Order: sequence, then structure tokens, then C-alpha cells
Amino acid sequence: MQAAKFGVRLHRNARAAAFAGRPGRRCVTCDDGRVFRARDVIIATGAEYRRLTVPGAESWEGNSVHYAATVAEAQSCLGKPVAVIGGGNSAGQAAMFLSRTSGPVHLLVRGEDLEHSMSRYLIEEITANPRIRVWLRTETVALVADSEITAIDVVDRKAGRRSRLEAGAVFVFIGATPCTSWLGGRLATDRNGFLLSGQDLDSAWEADRAPLPFETSEPGVFCVGDARSGSVKRVAAAVGEGSAAVRLVFERRRLDGDRHLLM
Repeated sequence: MQAAKFGVRLHRNARAAAFAGRPGRRCVTCDDGRVFRARDVIIATGAEYRRLTVPGAESWEGNSVHYAATVAEAQSCLGKPVAVIGGGNSAGQAAMFLSRTSGPVHLLVRGEDLEHSMSRYLIEEITANPRIRVWLRTETVALVADSEITAIDVVDRKAGRRSRLEAGAVFVFIGATPCTSWLGGRLATDRNGFLLSGQDLDSAWEADRAPLPFETSEPGVFCVGDARSGSVKRVAAAVGEGSAAVRLVFERRRLDGDRHLLM
């Protein structure tokens, strides 16, 4: 309703498929063949979160297999043992949150340690929490269930040893793939493919002025939300970034001397 009030043209049921053009005249081509031209572009294509590939996991998604750890999910497994899969900050924060109402919490990590993927303060909190048990070099290979999930089978990747852990729910935080392939590699990214912006650009920025916050390696092209490197992967954060980017579009035009909007 707000978009309609301000005259926004909505193009539904199509994906961005290609990006071309030059400064001041960008072209975004959708998979239905339509081409949109604009002086500035705000990219908010998000990321696709990786799914648990264990056989049968898909049928339990939203029931006992979760990709978020909020109050709603925690309520469904009060007092039960749970498993959290992942070695990053999101997994660590989920383990800490779930340990308040569930236990034990099994934190399953594929890597050799947590230091390479998790903040030090979070590692210390997890280590000091008696309700959390960390399993390193561990991969989930099967779900054990009848009318509900009761356990998971895991394998120690180094020793090859298989174990069964009681778990009434599984929480998955194994990363995401940014939806940026349609850009054809034109914009600078981090090693995981998320778009660099603002002060993170360093040598990737070649314009005479400093990059604005959320501005990518091409002036006038901004990125907000989950596709942006270093962003907080939360809806509220993405909304705030989007609002700021709209304002920065006008600031960019002022700095670069643009006077007319190209539709």
C-alpha cells in the first residue's frame, strides 16, 4: 500500500537474470524478458539458506527440523534434548538461547574448532555453559523418528565413529548462498560471494569520491539485506538498510552531479 501511494511500479513473478550498462544507465533484465533501465539500482535479492541434506529431513521441516531459533520454535521442545548444527555465530547464539529451556543442547560442528568461525565472546559463553555439549568434526547422517524425531545419528569425520544422540528437535545453521549470480561477477564480493559495500571495498573502489554506505563497487549500485557482505541476517536490519539506501541514492546524485531521473 505504501509503495502504491508513492507510485512504485511493481513487477511480480519474475527474477533478475542479468545486469548490464554503464554508470548512469543500468539495465536489469528479468527471466521473462523484460528490461528495466535506471540511473541507480538497489540490490536486495537476499540469500538462499542451505538445507539439511539428511534423508527424510525435508518432511520434518517446520515441525522438528528448524532453520530459526525463536521463542516459537523453543516452545515446541521445552525440556527436551536438542541438536544445533553449525559452527558460526548464528549456531552459537541459537545454542545459548535454547539452553535456557532445553537440554542438553548438542552443538554439532564439521570443523576442527570454533575459533575460525565463531566470535571469541560466544565461544567462552558456550564453553562455560554446562547445558551445551560441543561435538567437533561431527556430521549428522540420519534422523531417528516415528511420530516425532527422537534422536539423530552422527559420525565423527576424523575417527569414522558413528554415535546416536537423543534429540527432540534439530536446528540447522549451516550458512547461505547469496542470490547474486545474475550479476555476472561485475561487482566485488567477499570470498563467499556476498557483495562488498562501503568501507569494505578498499581497492575495489575506483571512483574519485569515497563510497557511500551500502554502495557496491560500481557507483550508483547499492546492496542491502542478506546479499550484502557483513550484514546482520535479520528482516528488521534489511528493512532499515533499504530505507537508508533509498536516501543515499539522492545523496549519490548530489555528489555526482546528476539532475534528472532516468526511468
